[in-house]
Amino acid sequence: MLNALVTVAAEESHEAAPNPLLPEMYDIIWSAVCFLVILFVVWKVALPRLTAMLDARSAAIEGNIAKADEAQRQAEAALEEYTKQLADARKEAGDIRDAAREDGKRIVAEAKANAATEAERITATAHTQIEAERQSALVTLRSEVGTLAIDLAGNVIGETLSDDQKAAAVVDRFLADLEASEKAKN
Repeated sequence: MLNALVTVAAEESHEAAPNPLLPEMYDIIWSAVCFLVILFVVWKVALPRLTAMLDARSAAIEGNIAKADEAQRQAEAALEEYTKQLADARKEAGDIRDAAREDGKRIVAEAKANAATEAERITATAHTQIEAERQSALVTLRSEVGTLAIDLAGNVIGETLSDDQKAAAVVDRFLADLEASEKAKN
């Protein structure tokens, strides 16, 4: 019996001893009420503010991404424009160089043509002047040679040849014979 009493007492004491893993019922109820109040406050106050803040931040990030994309497009357009202008400038510089070369060639050709024309003119003038001086020398020489020939012929013949027509005929015949002998030698 004693055993039975100890067993019954142990059972009663066992029921009376609280379980350390399972809290009391009033603690569970008050904890649930506090949890529901906190859940309600978070659901109605904190969560909308957090959502609004995250939406604003997302919109700002998307706006910055859009601005960055637009800036990148503008930079690419500016780079294309710069590249186009650079290519146009290089082409224009090449055209200017080619034009300058052509102008240089044209100027050199004109200078050569002018120099050739001037040389031909100077040569023609010199030939004309030489021919005029030759004719003048020939006329002077004829008259002097004629005078000398008439004096010499007069001395040889012993009479004066004063007739100008006869003297001119004798001089002309003498010079013609002289020229013929000169041409025969050449």
